[in-house]
Parts: sequence; structure tokens; C-alpha cells
Amino acid sequence: MINIENLTKKFEKITAVDNINLQIKEGEIFGLLGPNGAGKTTTLLMLTTLKPPTSGTATINNFDIIKQPDMVRKSIGIVFQDPSSDEILTGYENLKLHGWLYDMPDDLREQRIIEVLDLVDLTNRKDDLVKKYSGGMRRRLELARGLMHHPKVLFLDEPTLGLDPQSREYIWKYIEKLSKEKNITIILTTHYMDEADKLCDRLAIIDSGKIVVIGSPKKLKKDLGGDIIRIKAEKLNIDALKKLTYVKNITNCDGEFCLTVEDANLNLQEILGIIGKVDSVEIRTPTLDDVFLHYTGRGIRESSSEGGWAEKAMHMRSK
Repeated sequence: MINIENLTKKFEKITAVDNINLQIKEGEIFGLLGPNGAGKTTTLLMLTTLKPPTSGTATINNFDIIKQPDMVRKSIGIVFQDPSSDEILTGYENLKLHGWLYDMPDDLREQRIIEVLDLVDLTNRKDDLVKKYSGGMRRRLELARGLMHHPKVLFLDEPTLGLDPQSREYIWKYIEKLSKEKNITIILTTHYMDEADKLCDRLAIIDSGKIVVIGSPKKLKKDLGGDIIRIKAEKLNIDALKKLTYVKNITNCDGEFCLTVEDANLNLQEILGIIGKVDSVEIRTPTLDDVFLHYTGRGIRESSSEGGWAEKAMHMRSK
């Protein structure tokens, strides 16, 4: 459904996206993870035709983002990171306006409004002004709006950012339903590791504009090669620990030390014997946070300094 070939974007001397190659299958939920400024938003701006690439290209639904931008736009839906529905209109009116923008026939537009409102459980609130909606309801309305024109691909930029846990669970349910029942290809960016772990069939970690690793959450965690031992101590004999064949990696975790170790429970005593005095020890199975730290050398933050889509798109269009 999506084929990205050598996609690159440069801003003067800065390379925001550096020669990305990627294939995403129809019906797949694919995640883009990266530290702030890694190039996630710039990649999505190019794929959605809001910004032309410096070099390379991509096809979406067999349409080229450079040569056939109008056909690409007809093939995609977008749910922006920042709220983008009109607060002084009702939910129904927001969807009707979207149908007009896509030049949908009247009968089809009304049919789709009924269908998407039912999908996101907003039928009973369709005549309420959006300014009276909760954050989760507004997010669900924007998800419905992105689906109005039967897109083949849906882009979700931080779909649950700032929502309460219950609203996040609802949005996850709708995303999974879209993928399974409607066979829609979904591309999402997120800073929530539990979200990526639950939703994504595969994900790519992007750092400094490059894809550093691609795989399913399960495989990426397995590939770390063991359990995680987190140790708080004044110092570690790093050289001695590296000589142990079962110690696969040592990283700094917010001032503490994280060791990736095969059979941690069996080998913990020898490790502590080498370290000596420790303040605390924790053993756990790997998470996506550990995968992220392993490949980027830093932890991921829950807010993005790259800015929201709407602001970013307006800024970039002027360049």
C-alpha cells in the first residue's frame, strides 16, 4: 500500500529525513517512533503531500506523491495532533463540511455521516456543539472525519496525546477495529510505548532522520537478547562486566545502569559480586522503552518539540 524509496528532505544544511526506504502492507498498523526532531513529522508531511521531498519519492495506493498529489490526497485520511474540528459547529456539521470539501454526492455524504458517527459512538451527540465535547469525544469525531471519504490509508499523529486512560482505550479499540474490519492501512506516530506495543503490527525507530531498526514489537524486544537488570550504584566496573558473555549491553538509564543479560536470575549473583555495593536492583523483561534506549541512546519523551501538524504544515509551506 505504501512504498517509500530514498525519501530525503533537507532544510539548508540540515537533513531532516535521510534516504528512507520502507514498504508498508495493506491493512497493517505501522508505527513511527523517534526522539524529538528525529524526522517523524517531516516524513508524514511528505507522505501526505504537504511538503515536497528534496529527493526520492513514495507511492500511496499506487499513486506517486510528487506526480499524482491529488490522487494521493483522495486516498488518505489524516487525524492531526492538534485539535482541528470547528468548535462553533456541531459534530454533524463538521462532518458535512468535510464531505463538501471532498465533493461527495449528497446521498453518499449523509450515508457516510451516519456510518462514521455510529463507528465512534457519537450518534447521540451529533447535534451538540463541538466545544461541549470532551477531549476523547473530540478525538473520536476527528477520527470519524478522517474516514468520511473511504480512505485507503489513515495517518494518525499522536492519536491519544493528552487523553485520559479510558479515552485512550476507546481510541485504541477504534483503531484496531478499522484495521481488522475495514482493512485500512494505518500509520501512526506516538510517544506512548504501551500504545505502540498494543497497536502496531510493525514499527520503525527513526533517529537523526534515518531508520535505525524495523520490526514487530515482540521481535524487537526479543532481539535485545535477555532480561533487563537496572542497578543503582555509585560506579560499575564496566570493563569487567563486558567480559561476561551473558551481558549483552550496558546503558545509562537516567543516572542508573541498565544491563541486558541472558538468564538474569541465574547470573545476578556473579554480577553483584563484581559490582560490590549497590543501592537498588530491579529485574524485568524488556519493554519498547528499552528497545528505544538501546538503538537511540536516549529515552523517549511524552511530548514532541516538533510541533503540531497544523502549525508545522503552515510553517513549512512558506519555505
